Amino acid sequence: MSEVFWWVVFPYIAFTIMLVGMLYRFAFRGVTWTAPSTEFFEKKWLRIGSPLFHYGIIFAFFGHIMGMVVPKRFYDVLGVNDEMYHAFGIIGGGFAGLMVVAGLIILLIRKMTVPRVRAQASFADYFAVILVLLVSILGTYITIIYNTTVHAYEYRTTIGPWFRSLFVFQPQYELMTAVPFVFRFHVIVAFLLFASIPFTSLVHIFSFPARYPTRAPIQYRSRIGYRKGSSTRK
Repeated sequence: MSEVFWWVVFPYIAFTIMLVGMLYRFAFRGVTWTAPSTEFFEKKWLRIGSPLFHYGIIFAFFGHIMGMVVPKRFYDVLGVNDEMYHAFGIIGGGFAGLMVVAGLIILLIRKMTVPRVRAQASFADYFAVILVLLVSILGTYITIIYNTTVHAYEYRTTIGPWFRSLFVFQPQYELMTAVPFVFRFHVIVAFLLFASIPFTSLVHIFSFPARYPTRAPIQYRSRIGYRKGSSTRK
């Protein structure tokens, strides 16, 4: 019964909360659909932590697409054997994971130690950062340590097909019964993260700045220079 809950019921609950919550926030709290910038309060550590996190999470996202969404037989057709795939996954995925973890640690320390940034942070901000950090640490541990010291687990024949089966409403929960615990824990925390998205600033990951290239530029004018010009004209 617990297997059915964790690998059938829980994922659908998490997806439902995420979708309904995002629709509600977009319709009734659209002005909060953003991730407020704190660059005015501190720039030094933000310029290091933010690019590390964002570029790392993009690489990790595409890595998960390659492993979870793309079937194993696709790589077999291309001639990519298991050794090649796992070697690339360990190197590329490990690098991306380290980037995400390092960036998040820097951003979390910044959020906790810079007074003006700390004053602007809410419980939801800390919750989101810590939860993403936990997911990232687990994923990095699996990629770099577990896959090299225990064995390179073939999740493309278990977790991948199970994940895809959720979207056709034919969940194959039995595929998850023999999956190592650390992988199962990583998946559960990831779904908890999905459910929390509508209630945190993570919601901005679903925004695409389509109008940004064509919008009118924002012009800034120095107050000091403006006053001097005014006094000269007088």
